[in-house]
Amino acid sequence: MISLKEFCTKKTLLGLGLGQFLSLLITSTGFASSELARKGINAPTSQSFLNYVLLVIVYGSYMLYKKRALKAKLYYYLILGLVDVEANFLVVKAYQYTSLTSVMLLDCWTIPSVMLLTWIFLKTKYRFRKITGVIVCVAGLVLVVFSDVHAGDRAGGSNPRIGDILVIAGATLYAVSNVSEEYLVKSADRVELMAFLGLFGGIISAIQISILERNELKSIQWSAGAALPFFGFAAAMFLFYSFVPVLLKLNGSTMLNLSLLTSDMWAVLIRIFAYHEKVDWMYFIAFAAVVVGLIVYSGGDKDEDQQHAAVADEEAGSVSCNRRTEAGGCSKTKVSNKHDFVTTSSSRDKEEHQEKKS
Repeated sequence: MISLKEFCTKKTLLGLGLGQFLSLLITSTGFASSELARKGINAPTSQSFLNYVLLVIVYGSYMLYKKRALKAKLYYYLILGLVDVEANFLVVKAYQYTSLTSVMLLDCWTIPSVMLLTWIFLKTKYRFRKITGVIVCVAGLVLVVFSDVHAGDRAGGSNPRIGDILVIAGATLYAVSNVSEEYLVKSADRVELMAFLGLFGGIISAIQISILERNELKSIQWSAGAALPFFGFAAAMFLFYSFVPVLLKLNGSTMLNLSLLTSDMWAVLIRIFAYHEKVDWMYFIAFAAVVVGLIVYSGGDKDEDQQHAAVADEEAGSVSCNRRTEAGGCSKTKVSNKHDFVTTSSSRDKEEHQEKKS
């Protein structure tokens, strides 16, 4: 059983709270995109471009001010920027071909992909408790899908097969991006990561906009109603990108993706209280399931931290002992040597005494 003390740690509570803050930010970006779509604005790469510009201005300026040396190779950030831009593009593009329900279901592919990649490349070990938490979270999201089907909200889409392929490809790229960010934020520096992700993400987005969205931008009739969700989307994405590395360093990429599952549930609550819409009762069960799964997943952090600390202490003690051995031996070695010396001396005395008798 999981005790209450395991949840009352600072790391667990901060991870849960920060995860839900990020989930709300993703929810706000979804509503901003929906508002832009209602106004006939369909330029997903352009929306992301402004976020990358904010990242490179804020974090790049800080790096130049501090004159920090690079801790990772530039081509790492170039590849990460390319993966991040294309992941956003593929998932948004999938909505043109398949249903919202299919996107929600297939987007869950990010979670097992992240677990597999962290297990292979970051050597992350997942206990039964954490795997159980993942299963409960995914089961909660599946309930949301069945709720859409039950309510008759499912739409076929113009070409579901192409749409499903785009979602799976985008979810896989999201997994690669998240795991890469987790590695870089733990081995390099968060400010450096955000600065160069903004730099290369902005350059790649600008090239893609000039090829795919140039005519779309020319046709936009800019007004206050169009500018507010456009810049609101960029601000929310900037905050999301800024706090994601914090959660990655604290709890890992799997916890991040599990936390983002609640974004659909927060969207339902906004629909209820802001737009006074009715939703299916299965949404509330799904929301509870995801919350329980998050708690179960994050509940084992305290035990794992204690084990890591014990292993570190043991390794430190072994290293210290080895150093003392090189300098003059550990206490046990000295005692053993002393015992050997006494044994040798006593045997020599016996031999000399026998020789005198003879």
